[in-house]
This record gives sequence, C-alpha cells and structure tokens, in this order.
Amino acid sequence: MKLTTYTDFGLRALMYLATLPRGELTSVARVSALYDVSRNHMVKVINQLAREGYIHALRGKNGGIRLAKEPKDINVGRVIRLLEHNLRGIDCGSPACQLVPACRLRNALGQAMEAFLQVMEGYTLADLVGNRDELMTIFSHLEAESLRRSAG
Repeated sequence: MKLTTYTDFGLRALMYLATLPRGELTSVARVSALYDVSRNHMVKVINQLAREGYIHALRGKNGGIRLAKEPKDINVGRVIRLLEHNLRGIDCGSPACQLVPACRLRNALGQAMEAFLQVMEGYTLADLVGNRDELMTIFSHLEAESLRRSAG
C-alpha cells in the first residue's frame, strides 16, 4: 500500500499543526516551506482538510491555519479514506485490463486495502504526535533549512 503524495502531505500537515501550541496559527506557505513541497499542492490539501472540518482557516492580515479539532479526535484512517482517491488498490480501466471478467486480484486487493484502513482507524493524530519533543526538534531543523533555502 502506497499513499498518494496528496494524502502524505495532508497527514504531514496535520502532524505539524498538532505540535503547535494550542490555538497558534501558522500559514500554508510555512507548512509548504517546512516540507519543501509545492505551495499550490499544499493549498489544495489544506483546503480540503478545512472543508472537512479538520483545519480551521482564518483569512485576512492576521489569518492562518490551525487544527479545528483536538488531535485525539482526528482519526488517521478516516483522514486517509477522505484524501485517497483510489482505495480499490488497483485501476482495472487504465489501461483496460482483459482479465476483468475472471479476475480475483481486484477483490483480494480490496480486502487487503480494507484491512490496512481498519488498522489505520485504530490510530489518532495524538498517537502520531505522542513524541512531540522529538518532532519539534526535527521541525526546528526543517524550519532552519527552509530559511537557508529561501535566503540562498
């Protein structure tokens, strides 16, 4: 099972937001720079997470983004289900597969995908950031690296 970069960025953004002090705002640009990813791509992910109620986005001069829920209330499996566009495990139509009428692979992969998602539904965002101090050290290094990239 390999998650799309879209889902990966969504989970990473949530993890970063979960390590910030409660109520602290940050920006999409900062999250994008932190992970050295396209701002446009991150905007799409953040917008979807905001529409779904996971992120609170404030517009304007003093705006920014922050978690809209407590990390313990954000189920990782549900976020993956929300962000992933192909949860079947295989695309039988691109290119068109001649085995479709007799194929058992699609069902086997579907069962495996469902088992993966059920395991992930056993985790909350709080579980993923339970090592907050370690993550904060990494984020500090990433922020310093981001500043070096933008200055250079």
